[in-house]
Amino acid sequence: MQFVLMRGRKSISGSGVGGVGNGNHQECVDFCIKHNIYPECETIQANKIDWAWDKLCGPGGNADGVRYVIDIKKSLADDTFLPK
Repeated sequence: MQFVLMRGRKSISGSGVGGVGNGNHQECVDFCIKHNIYPECETIQANKIDWAWDKLCGPGGNADGVRYVIDIKKSLADDTFLPK
């Protein structure tokens, strides 16, 4: 699926189906497993979303290559963060 925005000649494209069903993705995953290549993940609570966004999009971008994963269960248990 592709959309073309006439002014500025910009285009947006992506899959209308989604998922990871193609062989290329599986080959990449198999290669990473075979060579012990794993992402560096840091689990955060939802109250650190702004902090993580700043780390990802701030000066230098995501230079450390860390992937941030939100722990929903812990986030919901934090009464100080939930809206009243």
